[in-house]
Amino acid sequence: MKIKNLQIHLNKIELVNISLEINSSLALVGQSGSGKSLTLKALLGMLPRTMKSQMDLENDFELVAGESVAFIPQNPFTALSPLTKIRKQFFVNEERVLELFREVGLSSLLLDRFPPELSGGQLQRVVIAMALSSKPKLLLLDEPTTALDPETRDIIIVLLKKLQLKEKFKMLFVTHDISSAKNLCEDIAILKSGKVVEYGKMSQVICTPKEIYTQTLIEASFANRKFRK
Repeated sequence: MKIKNLQIHLNKIELVNISLEINSSLALVGQSGSGKSLTLKALLGMLPRTMKSQMDLENDFELVAGESVAFIPQNPFTALSPLTKIRKQFFVNEERVLELFREVGLSSLLLDRFPPELSGGQLQRVVIAMALSSKPKLLLLDEPTTALDPETRDIIIVLLKKLQLKEKFKMLFVTHDISSAKNLCEDIAILKSGKVVEYGKMSQVICTPKEIYTQTLIEASFANRKFRK
């Protein structure tokens, strides 16, 4: 999948101008204000009316949110209605829901609970199950492990990788933390001020970054870790 010349403008000010290729899984990494969230919103068709966007796509499906494209937000605690049982928040049949719960490793008993009764890790699994319910071709993830503790984060990363291998969807993982995407994404694009300043295989960029900005992001993500092995 190729996203060419994605441009986002506010009045006449250019906020984002990038091209991306998602072969299997791509991490889009940058600091706050780099344009990551705007890119996601453009792909979902959710930009504010004051902003304009355009892009050229080379792929075999249309970007339709809720159908060919699914979204996993940053915070699972705010992604669900707290006053509605989990079962009632799915819009597919019972058989499909049970199948999804098995795939994400959740007990069907949780379906009759309310979101506040679940842990952060359980809620994120529910959100993942919901995202996969439409069998999307592209999964967009907005820092989905930020609100989780390190152990749960690692479990969710392993789960996402397993699900991608099974369901064959493409994945765009947006984050400021390279360590979160290191074991999940094959490729990485470094975003700065709405431009891609570095792109390549994850292992190559991490081990031999070309830009000082990339080096800074790596050092912040892997502080006190031995990551170049």
